[in-house]
Amino acid sequence: MQLKKLAIVTGASLAATVMLLGIGLADDQNPNSSYMPVVIKESFKTIMDRMVAQKPAIEAKHQALLAERYDLSDKRANDVTMSRGKPIQEGIRAKLAPGITWEQLSNMSPDEIQTQGIFPKGFLPLPHPNHPEGGMLFPKFHIDEINKQEKRDLTRFDLDFDLPDHLLPEFPAPIYLTTRPDLGDVSKGKLVTINNYYELFNGILNPKQLEGLRLLVTPFPQQQFNQTEDRRSVIASRGVSCFDCHTNGHTNAATHLVGDIRPQEFRHRIETPTLRGVNVQRLFGSQRALKTIEDFTEFEQRAAYFDGDPVIATKKGVNILERGSQVHFMAEFEELMDFPPAPKLNVFGKLDPKKATASEMRGQEVFYGKGQCSVCHTAPYFTDNLMHNLKAERFYKPHMINGMMASADGPIKTFPLRGIKDSPPYLHDGRLLTLEDTVEFFNLVLETKLSTQEKTDLVAFLRTL
Repeated sequence: MQLKKLAIVTGASLAATVMLLGIGLADDQNPNSSYMPVVIKESFKTIMDRMVAQKPAIEAKHQALLAERYDLSDKRANDVTMSRGKPIQEGIRAKLAPGITWEQLSNMSPDEIQTQGIFPKGFLPLPHPNHPEGGMLFPKFHIDEINKQEKRDLTRFDLDFDLPDHLLPEFPAPIYLTTRPDLGDVSKGKLVTINNYYELFNGILNPKQLEGLRLLVTPFPQQQFNQTEDRRSVIASRGVSCFDCHTNGHTNAATHLVGDIRPQEFRHRIETPTLRGVNVQRLFGSQRALKTIEDFTEFEQRAAYFDGDPVIATKKGVNILERGSQVHFMAEFEELMDFPPAPKLNVFGKLDPKKATASEMRGQEVFYGKGQCSVCHTAPYFTDNLMHNLKAERFYKPHMINGMMASADGPIKTFPLRGIKDSPPYLHDGRLLTLEDTVEFFNLVLETKLSTQEKTDLVAFLRTL
């Protein structure tokens, strides 16, 4: 009543009066606001106690979703590994509707699949492990190593990472430099952090690049890891570094939600892409289409770290990078990250017949022919540096999945396929667990009707890139 009287006296709206007083409307009164609450009206202990109590039910619900969608077992390929030797997972992991085969599905129209509701659930958009909450979430192996090296804890009290380690990239990943290919893996098998970057790279990088690397491994405040009561770490946190997701300039499959979509249920999960080969790329961010790596670097620090909300960034400790030096130094190092060796490819990005198997050669023919892969993924780096809309939503009706609206994905940038075997899971949100899943997904979405042998050969070719 007092607020209404004040609004009448001042001639302001009730909402404007509330904003002037710094009170803020309750979420249920303004559910579609683009902004997050600045003033937290609960103590940190109350927030943590509530979320810790809710955690088992939230995680059980998400794990039930994963089990319904996928075969998460450890099935290793016998004859191929990632660059440092971690076994690659093989086989289709997305589960089909009862009584349906992949061949039957590929011979049906999108309308038939949508009407019957038999689009594989593993091909639907994948929600964050707690989609209404969101936020950066790291695999335990990375959390443990950062804790060991820096005594910095990236554990969230409200949530754990969702996918098994055997379905993730190898850790720590090797580092290849465009400037020193003669050195091979310059990481020496170590996770590069603020504690060891200097000893590993002094004498290999120039001073600008070395400073850029220092900034990439320096932790700065972030939405879930900061010093305020609105954090998800037990102890007030120094924050996260760029290389906490892009470990060793590659990826550990850490997940998050895109910062550029509202409301919350329409935000897409993002699976951290590798930074390898950014020197040949012209678009950055899976869907944001930022035009330079400098734009991407600056955007991440100013807004993406804070769910795209610069108001919250100011509160929690935004790291304002100086564009002419710091951003430039970081970008210069990022652009040195090279793809892993591909000994079966020639300088044109094609297979050397003297080194490739018959299956790999047939797979290359499928890639450039019936499979239509090369329309977007052009050699030698297998990207066209464009955005493409797959329109996968024509196969299913929009619906809610654990707090996420499964609807249209929109345009997605063409990621390079060089070194693709090192970067599971696949697609921008990590919904495809293996290369076999990826081939089946695109065979269905592009309606290419590949045979079983053609799909097997295509996977063999992708493993050589």
